[in-house]
Amino acid sequence: MFNPSREDVRTFFIEAWRKHQANTVLTPLETMAADIVMMHPEYHDVLTDPDSQHADYTVEAGQTNPFLHMSMHLAINEQLSIDHPPGIRAAHEGLLRTHDTHEASHIIMEALGEVVWEAQRLGTPFDSDRYLELIRRHASRDH
Repeated sequence: MFNPSREDVRTFFIEAWRKHQANTVLTPLETMAADIVMMHPEYHDVLTDPDSQHADYTVEAGQTNPFLHMSMHLAINEQLSIDHPPGIRAAHEGLLRTHDTHEASHIIMEALGEVVWEAQRLGTPFDSDRYLELIRRHASRDH
């Protein structure tokens, strides 16, 4: 299983963005990363700032960690591509009835964050059923 360090993740996004801007050949994963970065112009300066590689982004300081945010987009894209957990693709399609793709990803991201936080807080395994329930609930609420 691939388990990149914080620095590996940051370097990956920084390099993918640099390569995209230089119009060089990107791997499929780098292309996905560059597409995510393009959806987030608020992170462009971070990806070209050498200090961002080592910066701490804290909730207490009112900051969003751009690398975590973009990594969650990548994780969700992977989940959707392989429909794992089973049913996430259908739940995503339900969201697309009332949201654009980016908004739908952010709704899924919120659900993912909540379920991961619950699992960590309670010391329990990740609850895929709860994850899908939160996504479906949001989709049905928006109709």
